Amino acid sequence: MKKNVSVRDYSMILALLGIWLFFYFMNPNFVGFGNLANLAIEFSIASVLALGMLLVLLPGEIDLSVGSGVGLTGGIAVIAIAAGWPAWLAMLVAFLAGLAIWYGIGKLITSQKMPSFIVTLGGLLIFKGIFWQTINYETIPTKKDAQPNAMSEIQDYAFSTVMSFLIFAIVAALLFYLMRKRRAALKEYGFELDSFDGDYLKTFVIIQALLLVTVLMTNNKGLPLALFILGLVACFIHVLTKNTPFGRYLYAIGGNREAAVVSGINVDKIVTIAYVILGGLVALTGFMQTAYLGSSTTTIGELMELDAIAACVIGGTALSGGRGSVGGVLTGALIMASLINGMALIPYCADNPAITYIVRGAVLVLAVWVDVKFSKKK
Repeated sequence: MKKNVSVRDYSMILALLGIWLFFYFMNPNFVGFGNLANLAIEFSIASVLALGMLLVLLPGEIDLSVGSGVGLTGGIAVIAIAAGWPAWLAMLVAFLAGLAIWYGIGKLITSQKMPSFIVTLGGLLIFKGIFWQTINYETIPTKKDAQPNAMSEIQDYAFSTVMSFLIFAIVAALLFYLMRKRRAALKEYGFELDSFDGDYLKTFVIIQALLLVTVLMTNNKGLPLALFILGLVACFIHVLTKNTPFGRYLYAIGGNREAAVVSGINVDKIVTIAYVILGGLVALTGFMQTAYLGSSTTTIGELMELDAIAACVIGGTALSGGRGSVGGVLTGALIMASLINGMALIPYCADNPAITYIVRGAVLVLAVWVDVKFSKKK
């Protein structure tokens, strides 16, 4: 079975190139080493949350509370650090809190048959209120007495040049191995293979892109830890969705929930697990976002749920479920991160936050419109 290449895949790449060219002409600093390093971190933060959103969109659910959750889990961690806890223990407690909260959300949706839109909309308001009460409307730094800790290092740490290229070499070798393994598996089960040259070329292009990123990052401080974390999360979600029964169940539930139930899939359990994993990624995003800003404030996580949904839909994930991929989500997240980063470099946009809101909203509406049109054609 040959994979059908969607025109949409290329249109997103062209849109990304167009966005980068536009911001380059508006402000050449957009492609400066320092700004690209910042963009890499912002892209990493947005992508981790969007990959979590992918897991609940695949079975046809949604989560509007993740933005508030990002602020809440990051706030719990910095409060514990400020109280003298070791940073690793503070983050562990906040991480477990994220898992527990989203387990509750998943159970509420599945056991009470409540719409996920309503449950998570309520969660958005509840978590924001608890978050503001937790930090008492103050700005709390991630570093106690200005001392670096495990949480602040998420933003500050970068691998040395040697380690950066070593990581690149390992990833490149892994990509070639996975390409050859995938071809061997397709051949074993009798599926028609794409040409070896075509698969080799696609893998080569991806590796060249990763090499370019590595060179750019080493010309600044080195490969950021945040980008490394994103790589681990992306691999985990890719394997989970493409190579496990759990992943196949997510697609099956989103494709036809009734058929999934009839075929014996425990839909409630699978959806609840998807929410639990999302909770863990919300907490991880909370640490990354709070570390990036250097403190926990009332504005952390604002509108991040909409950016995550937009990234998924732009990348080809269907809001009705059953369709989506890690590669698509990463492309969508890079488009959203590039828009936000680029607008911050244009003085008129930076001085008028309303413009940023309008653009983000318009992109979300456009992405959903494209999704509706694409679904009808299917």
